[in-house]
Amino acid sequence: MNEEILLSTAYFPPAEYFSLVASSGRVLIEREENYHKQTYRNRCIIMTSGGALPLVVPVLRGSFHKTAIKDLRIDNSRRWRDLHLRSIISAYAAAPFFEYYIDIISGVISKPYNYLLDLNKAAFDAMCGAIGLTAETGYTDHFEPEGRPGNDYRYSITPKGPSGIPGYASVPYTQVFSERHGFIPRLSIIDILLNNGPGTRALLLRSLEADNC
Repeated sequence: MNEEILLSTAYFPPAEYFSLVASSGRVLIEREENYHKQTYRNRCIIMTSGGALPLVVPVLRGSFHKTAIKDLRIDNSRRWRDLHLRSIISAYAAAPFFEYYIDIISGVISKPYNYLLDLNKAAFDAMCGAIGLTAETGYTDHFEPEGRPGNDYRYSITPKGPSGIPGYASVPYTQVFSERHGFIPRLSIIDILLNNGPGTRALLLRSLEADNC
């Protein structure tokens, strides 16, 4: 087990993010960095009948100034909440554990947060509670350059490329649209939770089995 890991903030991030949380005693979430576009900080990916679908939380940011993630506001003038909930319900209504967890997910998305960091923390806490993850969590109080030895995963989990986590391998499970698309790895934690329910934690730990032996 890792004693402490450093992660970026993220919106219902993929299973690998929570695999690290499941195998750690303490999680520090970065809040001092500048916002990074096109990352899991404000998006997640779900599987629909038509294939993988990114759900993006729109944010407000200055055109000419870098914005610290802790100061990044959600653009609540756009109807993104309705879109996300409709998409999740349409995609996962047939999932075996949909009715057990949809109210938890809906409760996070429906609440009118103003800051991305607060929305993401609510999503993180809700998923940890549903899965049964008990790692102590906190925020950074200063920014450290990339490369913190051994436990810095802020830039290792990205939709732009393969996992940067040593020893990580997605463990296949039955997904709603497996017959149409086959197994699609690295989807949002929403996918693995609604398809596996109480078995989610065990799957997360198995995906890092090499590091937990």
